[in-house]
Order: sequence, then C-alpha cells, then structure tokens
Amino acid sequence: MSLMDLLFEAQSVHREHFDSNRVQISKLLSIKTGGCAEDCAYCSQSARNGSQLSASKLMEIDRVLTEAGKARDRGATRYCMGAAWREPKDRDMDALIAMIAGVKALGMETCMTLGMLTEEQAVQLAEAGLDYYNHNIDTSERYYAEIISTRTFADRLNTLELVREAGIKVCSGGILGMGETVEDRIDMAVTLANLAEPPESVPINMLMPQKGTPLEDTLPLDPIAFVRMIALARILMPRSYIRLSAGRNQMSDEMQALCIFAGANSIFVGDTLLTADNPEEDADRVLFEKIGISPMGSNGLPDRNEAGQP
Repeated sequence: MSLMDLLFEAQSVHREHFDSNRVQISKLLSIKTGGCAEDCAYCSQSARNGSQLSASKLMEIDRVLTEAGKARDRGATRYCMGAAWREPKDRDMDALIAMIAGVKALGMETCMTLGMLTEEQAVQLAEAGLDYYNHNIDTSERYYAEIISTRTFADRLNTLELVREAGIKVCSGGILGMGETVEDRIDMAVTLANLAEPPESVPINMLMPQKGTPLEDTLPLDPIAFVRMIALARILMPRSYIRLSAGRNQMSDEMQALCIFAGANSIFVGDTLLTADNPEEDADRVLFEKIGISPMGSNGLPDRNEAGQP
C-alpha cells in the first residue's frame, strides 16, 4: 500500500475513536535503575551486556510522589514508574503499593513496568489500584531470541495474561530498528492485536543505540518505515492509545507530525526516558503549537463528545 493510502486509512480509523487534535501526556520515572539480570541487547540497564551503568536501590516513596506532583503540575495525566528488574521481589511490594496509592491520590493514572510478575503480585498491584502495567513484547516471536536470551517470548505473553486476568489494563508494544525485517515488525503488531484483548496502550519505540550495549553501532531506522508502523498499529488496534515513545529525541518535528497524523496520540514528556534522552518540555510545547494540537484532559481519557463517538 502506498504511504498516502496507508496514512489516509489510519487517520480515518483514528478519527472514529479519538479526537485527532488531542494527545495524551505521560511521564516516566525510573524508580530503580541498572543492574538488571536480563540480557536485552538494546538496554543500558542490563548487568550482562557490558554496560557500565551502576545499579541503584529502589527510590524512596516520598521522592517518587514529589516527582509525580511535578509531572502533574506540568500537564501529565498518566505517571509511569519503571524498575530495572527481571521481576520484583515480594519484599518490594509494600513500597510499590504505596507509590501507586500516592500517585492516584494526586489524581493521575498509574502505570508500572517491573518485569515478569507472579499471579499473586499481579493481584496485589490490581488491588492497590494500578491502572496500567507495561510489559513490551519488543519484537516478533521469530526475531525475539536474537535480542533476548534470558527469558522467552512465551514468558512475556504469560505476564501479559496474568496482568489482564488481574483486571489491570495492558500497556505493551515494541522497539523498531534492532535489525528486524519488515515482516517481523508486522508480526509484532499482529501479535499484539490478536491477544485475547488488545493492549489499551501500545508504545512504539525507535531504537536509541546505547553505548556499551550489543546494538550500540546499529544504523538509524528509515523514518518512513517507522511512520508506516505507527499507521499499521492504529489500524489494527483502533481503540488503543498508540504511544510515540523512545526515539523522539532523534526525530524531526516533521517526522513526529507524520506519526501523530498516522494515529499516535500519546507521548512521554521530560528530558529522559529511564536512561535515554527525550525532547525537553519546551520543545514539545513548540511542536504542539506548530501543528495545532493540545494535551488531553484529566486521566488521559477523551470525552465521548471529543472522541467522535455517537
């Protein structure tokens, strides 16, 4: 399909379910950085792949809530907390639950990404009121073993199933530009769309090669190929938030505008995403003004009259 036809189809689908001129604003905080036991080839937080990033302890609850308050005051409606773990320890759960309660008390949606979960942990997070759990499948099942060997593609899907069964909304997407084929990218999107229920939030990341990782010398992905995947994700998952995630710092305003036209309607703000660079908030405000879009309202949820729904 030509790019023009693909973009027209994606924008048409997008307008059926969302206000095309509104974008959800989220903030991501690393609550525990470095020292991860996984060997994800793209990640500077892995203790296995040669990265020199030192491990930190779990951040204090008060500090997390202070940062969440700052993010809310700057317009973020969803607060995402990420920990560099293979899986959380049971001893960490009380602190995580307190973080969820504190962020929700600020009037924000909550999201966490903590690695694999047990059924009991998923239930605990649900009972604490966690809105979203992020666990990306990263790439296609075929290409997965080329990127990660310390857990399987099936492990990823199992965690997503536990999260869904516990009643938490699913946030799951992947990374483009890791050496995968076009078919791998399509397969990744099809896998997500064909889960028992598609993820409510789908982050699409562009690889940002990190020094010290196996993918540090990877060549940049073609921008049009990235835009095509945003459009495909929108068409396959029409009611999901398609999140323009890591890699925005390397994108021109024109490329980001095309991604938003293709159906991306969620971004992270702030100058870092875990350990990667992200555009500063002033740059995002300028971009929004240029293309005539504005942030969504509280909780990141479009009102029915805004979403073009009957």
